[in-house]
Amino acid sequence: MFSRSSLSAAVAALAVATRAVAGIPPICLFGTELSCHNTTVQQDLCCFNYPGGQVLQVQFWDTNPATGPANSWTIHGLWPDHCDGTFDQYCDETRQYTNITQILQAAGRYDVLDFMNIYWKNQDGTDESFWEHEWGKHGTCYSTLEPDCYFDYKPQEEVVDFFARTTNLFRNLPTYEYLAFAGIHPSSTKNYTYDAIMSALNRPRGVNATIECDGAQIYEVYYTFNTYGSIADGIFIPENPVGEGTNGCPAEIQYLPKNESNIYVPPTSTSAAAVKATGK
Repeated sequence: MFSRSSLSAAVAALAVATRAVAGIPPICLFGTELSCHNTTVQQDLCCFNYPGGQVLQVQFWDTNPATGPANSWTIHGLWPDHCDGTFDQYCDETRQYTNITQILQAAGRYDVLDFMNIYWKNQDGTDESFWEHEWGKHGTCYSTLEPDCYFDYKPQEEVVDFFARTTNLFRNLPTYEYLAFAGIHPSSTKNYTYDAIMSALNRPRGVNATIECDGAQIYEVYYTFNTYGSIADGIFIPENPVGEGTNGCPAEIQYLPKNESNIYVPPTSTSAAAVKATGK
């Protein structure tokens, strides 16, 4: 992730998006404008996310029942909102896939699948059904993930790109650590102010996040981005949210703990290599 100012010179110098080689999405050399900031109509929607140019990486904090590690938030999804906060959904009925696990396995992306099995959890059903829902409702609405954007398109490769990008973004948005750095830890006895939580989430990115509450309890956070290029391999620029509402959180917020016996410790490099080699 980069700041918009740090890329302005490069963006100005590079003009034309170049298609990629077979089997991968187009390489977009910053030839299009930043999504939601264009001053002209963009013709190449394989290198410019439209109309879903405001991209939200959404995370859960589930406590009842608890999902995922006690020391981490979990993934909800990657949503393509319009630049005003409205959105499309279920944009392609022909790509409502029901075999996400098999798609990732066929692509050899056991690393992504293993990560999802820990951090992309369904509170009310199977993880697989949740992944299918997020792809079908939101993933199909990215213009830059249309099959026509790929040379020598291999079926479902855009699905792999969607889940790989979502998990990669999540890895770099450690909400639990952001809050802990500010002294905000899950507690059954202590509340935290709305302002303190918002400040803690603003500090590492320099822009605001959006939080959601169920009554007084925080349970969700949205991180907003605009993009250069494709969702698959483009550059994500942190942005302040537009049109995401006031979220209804009170001035004093509960950040309740999960099951503290479920503290996830990532495997050592040796263990990780073994997992990758066996694909399990």
